[in-house]
Formats: sequence, structure tokens, C-alpha cells
Amino acid sequence: MFRPRLLLTGLALALGACSPQNQQAQTSAALAEQVLLPAYSRWVDADRTLATSAVAFCSGKEDLNKAREAFFNAQKAWAELQPLLIGPLAENNTAWQVQFYPDKKNLVARQVEQLLKSNPQVDKTTLDKASVVVQGLTAYEYILFDSNIELADAEQKVRYCPLLTAISEHQQELAQRILARWKETDGMLAQLSKFPNQRYADAQEAIADLLRVQVTALDSLKKKLAVPLGRQSKGIPQPYQAEAWRSESSLLSIAASLASAQTLWNGVEGKGLRALLPKEQKPLADKIDAAYGDSSKQLAELQQQPLKHWLSDEGGIAKLNAFYDSLNTVHRLHESELAKALGIQLGFNANDGD
Repeated sequence: MFRPRLLLTGLALALGACSPQNQQAQTSAALAEQVLLPAYSRWVDADRTLATSAVAFCSGKEDLNKAREAFFNAQKAWAELQPLLIGPLAENNTAWQVQFYPDKKNLVARQVEQLLKSNPQVDKTTLDKASVVVQGLTAYEYILFDSNIELADAEQKVRYCPLLTAISEHQQELAQRILARWKETDGMLAQLSKFPNQRYADAQEAIADLLRVQVTALDSLKKKLAVPLGRQSKGIPQPYQAEAWRSESSLLSIAASLASAQTLWNGVEGKGLRALLPKEQKPLADKIDAAYGDSSKQLAELQQQPLKHWLSDEGGIAKLNAFYDSLNTVHRLHESELAKALGIQLGFNANDGD
């Protein structure tokens, strides 16, 4: 017997299953589960290793090279998070506790020395109440890599090790707390997966937020290159204004952030922002794919040498400027064409006014 009411109900369900709002919800949930949560988990793992490394190094069970390797891994994990800064880590300036950058006035070096002068046996409890300038990876890098600190000297090692250990403990506790908040019943994982909720009225708002942090991160990558390139100082290179210049890992961090941004675009098994573009927008998707490919190819060549090497002559500066232009293309495609294609008004950029 023909039942028109049942047929209409089935048709409505079928249309709802493939509606834009439903696809946005599926994409947001997939990105939260398969991209963002794993990145936050890797950050926790890297900081746990950092804390173990600091204790091992300071007790003489690990050499300086191993301690530096643990720093590089923690720095990379943090760089991967920067295009994914959504939720508790992006609120209340919490990210400053992880990395104080830019440090235009060398505050890290000065405040580390002032802290150790006033409190030689600084511990995590003391550090938790101190300035963010001395709590994060930039201060950790200063201790491990600054040319004026000789950790092979027993006296200097004794001087800096309490702070090194305290920073690693602070980072480990911070990362674990943020991840725990992500996994709470009404935490970010849930808020990006089921709609409506207390943060998002619908999936469109969640996708807009994800794209917004993506655009902000890409803009930040440009700034991290523009400043040492001298684009803000009449073309005069400023190598000591680069991110992580002491450890010569500036390009490592940029590469990790760029790769993470591309993962948000592609998703896992194709469940990224790219999947939200309709078939008629394939030329735009191809254009963004090509832009990421171009930037990644140029960066792969640049990573063969530290940033300061490329800043030392006109040929290197030309390569860096070409890479900057490629990053600008990626950024602008997301900020304008992708946002427009997805019907998203980005509004305020966290970097505006910098």
C-alpha cells in the first residue's frame, strides 16, 4: 500500500543527512576527533618527555644533546598546536605560558637572571606565580642554548637546573590540564561534535571558529618570517628577532605549523575543511592544494640550513622573500576565497593591531 506520509518523512531524513549543516557537523566532529585532539595529546606527551629529560639531565643521567632533543620535540608539538588554538589554550592569554614571543627587548634573558638572583632554588610553586616570560619554552631554550651559559660547567649547571626543572614541570602540568578540559563532558571535543551547545549555536559557528584560528595562525607564520627578514625595519634583517633563534629552530617551528594548518585543510581521510567545498568550487580547492604544495616545497629547501644562514646574503634573503610570498598566498586564499565560499564572516583577527 502506498504511504505518501512515510515517503515524505523518508525523503526529509535523506535530505537532512546530506544538508550543508549536517556536513559541517560531521566535518567539525571529525576534525576535533582526528586532528585537534591527537595534536593536543602529542603536546602532552612531548611535555611529559621534557619533564623527564630535565630531571635526567640535571641528575647527570642524560647529556646536553639529549636534553636539547627533548626541547626540539616540545617546541615542534607546540608549533603544531598553533593553527589549532581553539578553546581553553586560546583563552585568558594562556598560550603566553607556553612561549613568550616575540621578545623584542630580550626580556627572557633579563628576567631569568633576575629570578635566579632573587630565588636561586626556584621551584614549580614559585614559578607558577612568576611572570609568563620565565614560565615557558623560550626561557627553557635560553638556558639550554644561550652562548653565555655553559652547562658543561658544574657551577652553572647547578645554577640553572632548578629553573629548568620547574619550567618542564609547569609545562607538563599545563598541557595535562588543557587536555583534561578538552575531554570533559562539555569540553571542546564535545562542543565541536554535537550541536547546539553552550559555545556554538550550530555547526556553522564551529567551522567558522576553526577557519578563524587557521587564518590567524597563517598570518602569524608570515609575521614570524617578516620580522627577521626586516620587512618591518626598512629591509634590514633582524636575525635575533626570529622565533627560537638561539636554538636555530625557527624554520622547524614554521614547518610544523604549516603542516598542521594543511592537516586542518585536508583532514584525515578527506574529512577536513576542503570537504566542505561543493563540486563547483573544485578550482578553488585545487588552488589551495597548489599553494600548500608550493610553500612546502620551498620550505623543504630552506630547512637544509638555519634561518640565519639565509639571512646572511642577498640570495638567501630572496629565497626567504619568495617563501614569504607563498605563505601570503596560502593565507589570503583562506582569509578571502575560502571564507567566502563557505559563507563565513571572519571578522576580528587576533593579530590585528600587532
